Amino acid sequence: MAEYLAERTQLESHELAVLTDVAHGRRVRIARRGATVLSFEVSAPHGAWDLADGYRDAGELDTRPSSRFAVMVPFANRIADARYQFDGKSYDLQPGVEGDARGARHGFVRGVDFELTDLSADAVSARATFSTQAIRPSAHPGYPFAIDLAVTYTLDASGLALEAVMRNVGEQAAPCFFGWHPYFRLSELPIDRWELQIPADTVVRTGNDFIPLPAESGRLSIEQAPEVDFRQMQAIGPRELNHAFADLRLDTDGRARTRLRDPDSGLAIAVWQASGVMLAFTADTVTRDVRRSVALEPMESWADAFNRPDCANVIRLEPGAERRFVCGVEIESP
Repeated sequence: MAEYLAERTQLESHELAVLTDVAHGRRVRIARRGATVLSFEVSAPHGAWDLADGYRDAGELDTRPSSRFAVMVPFANRIADARYQFDGKSYDLQPGVEGDARGARHGFVRGVDFELTDLSADAVSARATFSTQAIRPSAHPGYPFAIDLAVTYTLDASGLALEAVMRNVGEQAAPCFFGWHPYFRLSELPIDRWELQIPADTVVRTGNDFIPLPAESGRLSIEQAPEVDFRQMQAIGPRELNHAFADLRLDTDGRARTRLRDPDSGLAIAVWQASGVMLAFTADTVTRDVRRSVALEPMESWADAFNRPDCANVIRLEPGAERRFVCGVEIESP
């Protein structure tokens, strides 16, 4: 029997890729719609367990409540008032919309049916690549740029890796960066007992709208914010988190690891990234199953990065250039 499998299946009208690690008893289901992970089954002490608190059915995949496992491009999280400036020009992502109805979140590709351009497996891994050319000047008000996007998921012995490749195929520089919005569920018990560790020296300060405060006022040393200091593994408890953490400390292999553990079962994961910020969200405001999972979101740059001079170099993508962002989930135990 092959150690890794890469197959196709259906969820009603939606085509899925299924990656299987036979030896470790792991299986990932990913929809073409949004290149969205739907499930991540692993072997656990009491049988198979789905780590992913993803969309439960085709209806949720269509309506996308709480942006579960969303791929976020060309921006992650929020843009203040859905307006931004780039290269001296002002842009409005919601022309004609006023008041509380204004808002831009999580990019443009959550509802896109990607092309499944590669599905393969060998002795060491299974892979699926999803590609789209949906980000074009005529497609989205206030974003007159052309970005090709490819997202590759790789399942191997360590877990699930994600690589995003963004290429500017237009004739002008573009603001563009990547984010991922996965929710993880380690047990049926409430998250208060779960333990969290985030290797960050800085927490991002925001207003009530979760837009980071400007310039250096948006940065707070983690030592000055003991209520969200997770440098040491500790129980989440009753804390409500919707915080981004910056200045992540890298391990010797160049990865920063945010760890989540259920002390009762011993099930533990590490969400890794090579750069950027980590946003932790305890799912207090989701549409279902409040505080039953934790979102750990690796992002290439900050929320509202399009409006931040201190993020300008990170998000700028020149014509013909491409940029990669890598992150993933390691299964640490049991």
